[in-house]
Amino acid sequence: MNNERASANTLNRTTLTRRLVQRLRREEAVVAGLGNTNFDLIAAGHRPQNFYMLGSMGLACPIALGVALAQPQRGVIALEGDGSILMALGCLATIGNVQPRNLTIIIWDNGMYQITGKQAAATSGATDIVAVARGLGIVASEWVHGETDFDTLIDCRFEDGGPRLLAVKIDDQPGKGPPMRDPVLIRENFMRGLGTGRSRELDSI
Repeated sequence: MNNERASANTLNRTTLTRRLVQRLRREEAVVAGLGNTNFDLIAAGHRPQNFYMLGSMGLACPIALGVALAQPQRGVIALEGDGSILMALGCLATIGNVQPRNLTIIIWDNGMYQITGKQAAATSGATDIVAVARGLGIVASEWVHGETDFDTLIDCRFEDGGPRLLAVKIDDQPGKGPPMRDPVLIRENFMRGLGTGRSRELDSI
């Protein structure tokens, strides 16, 4: 294990998700991977610019990349777990080649597939997501070393300076928000948030 990864403190995903949402000022789009990642985003406060992935692992970054390319003036943040990103390394390679300046990726790394029974993921061993991302061309990739460091790293203009990838060691606490189970409603509200469609209000959150 390299020094950057070894020196990163273990933090709490719920706390950091709330800190992130509190710093959004420009109607940034936030795409959350399935399970605890989107439960915490819901708990942090629903916004029409939030997209909650259901049922499919590894799709937060591909969806966020599509939004970033379609709306280059909008900051886009992908929130993804370590197990899910291991299923989408091809997308990280595409991001490294396309270089969308308005895309920030945050990887929550607890070294396990938490929601399915805490089975060990490759990141519990030798696999270092930051090293992988740098090797795939996302040069601005780094480990977060604490809450203050997290605040400093995300206190930037999300619509410029990317692509960036921040990896965060997290504990195994479950997500705090209620699950959202209506994919059509999620899509419609996200389209409304991006200014690309009309939708019903998300009354259940």
